[in-house]
Formats: sequence, C-alpha cells, structure tokens
Amino acid sequence: MPDITIENLTKVYEESGDEIVAVDDVTLTIADGEFVTLVGPSGCGKTTTLRCVAGLNTPTSGTIRFGDRDVTETPVQERNIALLFQDIALYPHMSVQENIAYGLKIAGFSRQERIARVEEAAGLLQITDQLEKMPSELSGGQQQRVALGRSLVRDPEVFLFDEPMSDLDAKLKAELRPVIEKVTNEIGCPTLYVTHDQAEAMTMSDRVAVINDGELEQVAPPKEIYDEPDSEFVSRFIGQPSTQFFDGRIRAVNGTAELVVGDYEYEVDGLGGWNGDEVRVGLRPQHITVSNDADVGIPATHLLDEPLGDATHSFFETEFGEAIVVTGPDFEGDGEEYGLVFQSDAIRLFDTDSGVRIA
Repeated sequence: MPDITIENLTKVYEESGDEIVAVDDVTLTIADGEFVTLVGPSGCGKTTTLRCVAGLNTPTSGTIRFGDRDVTETPVQERNIALLFQDIALYPHMSVQENIAYGLKIAGFSRQERIARVEEAAGLLQITDQLEKMPSELSGGQQQRVALGRSLVRDPEVFLFDEPMSDLDAKLKAELRPVIEKVTNEIGCPTLYVTHDQAEAMTMSDRVAVINDGELEQVAPPKEIYDEPDSEFVSRFIGQPSTQFFDGRIRAVNGTAELVVGDYEYEVDGLGGWNGDEVRVGLRPQHITVSNDADVGIPATHLLDEPLGDATHSFFETEFGEAIVVTGPDFEGDGEEYGLVFQSDAIRLFDTDSGVRIA
C-alpha cells in the first residue's frame, strides 16, 4: 500500500468577492498502515483537506501523492480510495448483502467473487447474521458497519473517514471505535480520519494532527499531544475538562528565574531569557490540588460540583476567572473558600501573544 503525502496544500475559496483560505500550506505524511486523525473545531479546514485527498475538491496549490503517484488532479474514481461519510446513504430497497456488493457489481465482479468478498467483510464486521435484512431493520451502529463493509470489499489503497460517527450516541461510538480500528488494521492501508471528537482522535490514532484556521498546529502521537502541547490552542482543545489557564510572569530571584502566579511562586525549568515577561500558565485540571487553607496557592471560591462517579469536576471562582479542578468522587465544596495549588512539574507556559509553548 502507498503512503499519503500532502505537500504545501492550500485551498482558497471566493465568496462575495473575498478570498477565504480554508486550508493554508498544510504538509502531512501518512505512512502505509498508519492511522492519522485530523481533529479541530468546526470550520477549521479538516474536511476540506480530506476532500482534496479524496479528489472531491481541487487544491488551489500544493501536491497530493499516493506513493510515487501524483494524484493532485486525478479524478476521484481513479484514486482507489474508500471514503466513508457522516451520511451513511444505504440503498433502502436493497438488502445488507446487496448494499455491500453493489459497488463490486457495477465494477463487473462475478457473483461468486461478490459473495466471497461480502462474506469476508461481514465476518470481520460481525454482521454476518444481518446480510438478509433491510437497512430499516438495523440500528445506527449496524448501518454504519454496513457502510464500512461497502468500502472494505473494494480493497482500497487509502481509507478516508469524514466524521462517520457524528450521528451516533456515545454508547454506539464506543462500540464502533474498535471495529474501525480492527478493519483498518486488517487492510493495512494508510488511513486519514476527520473528526471534532477528542475521544475518537485520542483512542484510535497512531498520530493526531490538530488543525486550526486552516493551519496544522501540531502532529504527534496522542499522549504527546496531550502531555506536551506545542501551543495554547492545542492544550486548550485537547482534553476534557480543558486545560485551565492563568496569568503569570517570570522574575529573577538569586540569579535564577521563577514563575509568579498571583502571590504564589513556582520553580519551572527552562525560564532563562524570559525574565520580566508575562506568560500564560496552563495546567490540566487533574494537576491542581484543592487546599482547605485559602492562604495556600491561588485563593478560590467554590461555585459548584459535577459528580461523575469516579471523580468530580469542581468549579471555582478565582482572580483569573473561573477554574475547573478534577477532585475526588466524594468532594463537596459547599461554597467555601479554598486555595488552588499547582503541581509544578505539570505547568506548561505559553507566549501571551503567539500562544506558542515556551516551557
């Protein structure tokens, strides 16, 4: 199977005489057998990027290659791709077996070959007992498996997914994620998966590509994206609850630099050269401890708790605005005054102007 290579991809639209840059100089390689998820907020350019890879949109500039083959202007029907959309679009008058086999029939495969491929795909997707049913008799998750099977039987070189699970509830998503992983691993071709759902991106991917305003912010394995974000945007977008941000400054003390947040000081590595600068201080909510002593750390007034069974999301008002902390399952703030203490080795610092990570 070939790699997918996207080089300096730009897509510009014209609207009412204005130019809108949907994708801005994106470069990304997806290795053979690799699962890469393109994640970002609505309107960030992730679907436009995928549509250019699929051949549904023509780039304004840049190149797209499958292996050594330049497919930048190759028609979609000549790219040998499997493309799964949010809209499942099964034929309601055909059985599951007929839906899966329809593309093969149009391509001229024999009936025997069609049956063999359908049965193999159905076994992999665990829908063998559904082959004689009509789409209206299936659940949403089963319908999505049928759509996946329809793509699978074509033996594609490239798998492309455009938010295929966005219409499913949380339980069905959790059931379908390992199915998609199993299928793509079985085929072994490069996979580009587009979503705005962090859970899908973090659990399914070999690498995650975070895109914002048409530009790639960071491309890295899920754990690195979470633990070592390159920018304030990545840190804020990835994780639930989101990273909490506070205003801080760097000052020199006895020949070394330290971070000051409010009236509290922290030792943070890598602050040389930033003395006197204002910075954005980011911490994951689970790296903030709630102290019963309001004079320790950042003074905070408890607002409310959201018990989740294994943990609680606790909301506090601080001089820096509202903050969320992951507390224990039995925590009840009762509107009292507390202190929020930061875990020093978990602090991430960002430039106030560019949002770029500095420490």
